[in-house]
Amino acid sequence: MYCMRSTRIKFRKQEPGSSEEIQNVVCTRFKAEFPIFDKVEVNGKNADPLYKFLKDQKGGIFGDGIKWNFTKFLVNKEGKVVERYAPTTSPLKIEKDIDKLLQSS
Repeated sequence: MYCMRSTRIKFRKQEPGSSEEIQNVVCTRFKAEFPIFDKVEVNGKNADPLYKFLKDQKGGIFGDGIKWNFTKFLVNKEGKVVERYAPTTSPLKIEKDIDKLLQSS
C-alpha cells in the first residue's frame, strides 16, 4: 500500500517554494515516509494526467474539480478509484475503508 502526496500549484499559494524545497520540509520537519510528487496542476486544461484520471474515475459532490488541498482518493491494486474523500475527511475516518480494501486483496 502506498500513500502519495502531491503539492498543488493553485490553492491560494499555500505551498510556496520549489518542489525540492517542499519535499525537504515535508521529509525533515514532518518525517514523511511516502512518495511526494512535484508541484502539479490538478484542475483545468493543464491538469496532470494522474489527476485527470482520478477525477474521471470518481467525481466529487460539487463537480469533478478538486476544490482544496487534502482531497483523498482510495485506489485498489488494479488501479480503479474505489472512493474519493473530501479535504476535511480525516485519514483516521477512512481507515476502515483501507482495511476492507486490503482484506479483499
